[in-house]
Amino acid sequence: MLFLQTVSESKEMADLTEKTIDIDKILKSKMGPKAKFVPGFLISWLKRIAHQDQVNAYLWDSRDKVGVEWLEDCVRYLDTTLEIEGKENLPDPNDGRLYTFVSNHPLGGEDGVALGAIIGRHYDGRFRYLVNDLLMNLPGLAPLCIPINKTGKQSRNFPVMVEAGFQSDNHMLMFPAGLCSRKKDGVISDIPWTKTFISKSVQYQRDVVPIHFGGQNSNFFYRLANFSDRFLPFNLAMLFLVDEMYKNVHKTFRVAIGKPIPWQTFDKSRSPKEWAQYVRSEVYKL
Repeated sequence: MLFLQTVSESKEMADLTEKTIDIDKILKSKMGPKAKFVPGFLISWLKRIAHQDQVNAYLWDSRDKVGVEWLEDCVRYLDTTLEIEGKENLPDPNDGRLYTFVSNHPLGGEDGVALGAIIGRHYDGRFRYLVNDLLMNLPGLAPLCIPINKTGKQSRNFPVMVEAGFQSDNHMLMFPAGLCSRKKDGVISDIPWTKTFISKSVQYQRDVVPIHFGGQNSNFFYRLANFSDRFLPFNLAMLFLVDEMYKNVHKTFRVAIGKPIPWQTFDKSRSPKEWAQYVRSEVYKL
């Protein structure tokens, strides 16, 4: 009996290992045959920056949780305290309508987890993220995700995947900047928002709920992000987001939820891109 139990646990761990954070496999999936030319010391450094062992240990400990339950457990794991203002502005989950929730993206980690936990609990798990496809490596999060990779082969499927999300019976949670916030002239804010959430919310008659998440990463991160954006052909700062997440444990964050903006607001008086910046400005007023 003990032998069978051990075999079962070994198989379970093997199955999970295929889905956990593995820098070697991620490099191979992104770079193909070129991955073999990445120096060993650089791979070791990436594993340390990504906290590969810590993250995998948590994924194993939380292997029995998925979806909203996993998000809430992750909030506890990070010892995150949320001060929520305007929770009464969240539409009634039984009103028979679907909504698009949009937020600034100051952290690139805890903010997504925390907002997913809030919205997921309120709507009994009926929401989906549009996220970077790398997050599909998190088994507990993957069922809630529509993975987006705008630079790889999957980029051709981007419109189709977005369409599928808005056609579904799920609310949508989006970070229209696409990147976490940058620091310019001492001010931390998102880059200009993309227009997708406007055009699709109008097409599918979804009111837009603006959310502001208060928080910031380290000054090192912002310096690196600005350097990367200016001089490098790839987002180097993204590699440090997990490290930033661990720097933000035990912290308190303010979440402000605004009143829904009717989809009819986004008329022909402005372009979808201009309306996206309007909503962005409303978020920063919260």
